[in-house]
Amino acid sequence: MLQAFLNIFRIPDLRNKVVFTMAMLAIYRIGFWIPLPGVNQEAVKSAASRASEDATGFGRLLDYASIFSGGSLSQSTIFGLGIMPYITAAIIFQLLQTAIPRLQELKKEGASGQQKITEWTRYATVGLCFIQSIMWLKYMVASNLVKPEFLNGSEIALYYTAGLTGLTAGSLFLMWLGEQIDKYGIGNGVSMILTAGIISQMPGAVTWVAKEFNPSQQTDGGISPLGVLFLICAFVFVVAGAILITVAQRRIPIQQAKQTRGRRQVGGQKHYLPLRINHAGVMPIIFASSLLIFPSAIFGYLSTLTSQSDPNSWLAAVTRFFAANFQIGEYPYIVVEIILIYFFSYFWTTIQFSPEDMSKQLRDHGSFIPGLRPGPRTAEYLETVMERITYVGAGFLAIIAVIPSIVAKQMQIPFFVASFLGGTGLLIVVSVGLDLIQRIEANLLMRNYQGFFGGEGGRGGRQRPR
Repeated sequence: MLQAFLNIFRIPDLRNKVVFTMAMLAIYRIGFWIPLPGVNQEAVKSAASRASEDATGFGRLLDYASIFSGGSLSQSTIFGLGIMPYITAAIIFQLLQTAIPRLQELKKEGASGQQKITEWTRYATVGLCFIQSIMWLKYMVASNLVKPEFLNGSEIALYYTAGLTGLTAGSLFLMWLGEQIDKYGIGNGVSMILTAGIISQMPGAVTWVAKEFNPSQQTDGGISPLGVLFLICAFVFVVAGAILITVAQRRIPIQQAKQTRGRRQVGGQKHYLPLRINHAGVMPIIFASSLLIFPSAIFGYLSTLTSQSDPNSWLAAVTRFFAANFQIGEYPYIVVEIILIYFFSYFWTTIQFSPEDMSKQLRDHGSFIPGLRPGPRTAEYLETVMERITYVGAGFLAIIAVIPSIVAKQMQIPFFVASFLGGTGLLIVVSVGLDLIQRIEANLLMRNYQGFFGGEGGRGGRQRPR
């Protein structure tokens, strides 16, 4: 593997792509420290630190939003929104493509239609940036996180104008950086920026574990050596499981029909149709986690109101029950999260995978599944297989998703530390890392160099062209 890393810098084209990608990510991390004007950074840091220790309401929202904002929201910077508005707009248009005929027609047009959809996605990103920026700026004003001199007269208008412009421009700049990585770098640009933001939180998690480590166990508190060993083993186990679920496939044998051309008979080859076990990716966990943020916040707010008005009423008891049981790690929370992951796994797979279109493509290319007639029978078989493997894939997703909640609850550690033991962030890092390695592997093998997984390129040196 070390030789494969050295080979990356021996190929000028690949070296330039890697260096360019690293430079763009460095620019992103530098811009993450540029603050918004008028914001009291010390107050924001203190409020975010208090909220992140709480597993309810705004604290849970902060931890979830940090995955997509590129780091902790303990600083209010021009990159505070991160790449999240663009990702949200892209998801919205993916969902709309199944419901709006105009978008379906554009998708079938190929590159030109996709370019038009991308243009509309950018416009939607600007709108989402305005909405999210106003919400975040209003929250900081309501929470007294803005310097007093910016809250009087015309200064408040200057604060909103500068903040709105800075947050929107920062998010659009990140979108542009992602497109530049797609064009001149290596890997998916948006995914690389997202992954860089998630990995940037790892030093903070490691520092917290090291600070709380208590080897003597003569005093209460801290993490025991057995607890640290459990965290390390759990991290390795979950990463291995995430890799397995990301690359796992169900291969369906495909037979190509034989054709006679002149005196020659062509075709008849056997190959496979790979169906991913986790076809929905991380989308089910994202949707489930997003929806479960609101019950905890709503029930917590209602519990506070009813307890203040009449603490002995049945309504106060009901709201307190739901507020207590819809927190991270509680049994009802985990059950509902698993149900939502299964629901969104089937929902997203239904949107993205069409057995009818797949059967038509096989028939048009002169291929068929042995023992099945092309057309409706093939589509029915593909739908049945996809339903079964989606059930297994959703089960893996559910296990990976609930591990951080259970660990955070049982071991009393912050969620930003437990999030590296599973969940959305870990799956994103694993999938993007595997995609990056495969792209580099393809570039190395194309130039007769040995890749990360070995090959016929010799021991890292040039192989003579055959």
